[in-house]
Amino acid sequence: MNILLKISGLSRSNYYFYVSKEYSDIKNDELMNEVLDIYYKHKVRYGYRRITLELNNRGILVNHKKVLRLMNKMGLHLIIRSKRKYSLYKGTVGKVTDNLIERDFEVSMLNEKCFTDVTEFNIEVKKLYLLPILDVYGRYIVSYNLSSTSSLDEVKLMLE
Repeated sequence: MNILLKISGLSRSNYYFYVSKEYSDIKNDELMNEVLDIYYKHKVRYGYRRITLELNNRGILVNHKKVLRLMNKMGLHLIIRSKRKYSLYKGTVGKVTDNLIERDFEVSMLNEKCFTDVTEFNIEVKKLYLLPILDVYGRYIVSYNLSSTSSLDEVKLMLE
């Protein structure tokens, strides 16, 4: 034994560590058979969590970490379905206007440049929409409209 360890360059403690590891799962042989039975009975759809629950239902109390370790050792992995990608987007909708500001927010007088936006607030069971006009020079709101619908008519009313 000592000669083989010297030739292989393996320490004595490492040798006995690996020897004890090989035989540690013999006591789990019945459990591994049960895991295989559940795994193939449910057509490779059950992961370690569901298999653990099924084992517990059959009266075999076992930790989920042990089931995961045994499944990895046996090479049992379930088929993972790919997530469906978002498919509602159909390209640009409507007319896209030209960028007239081009991130130039410098102004020298009132009402030279104004911005607007629509903000949605969820209040209890209904939604409210705030449509303000902001003057860039003073950073204050020139006009606003508060409505329960977000439509072009509301934007026109705010602009008037």
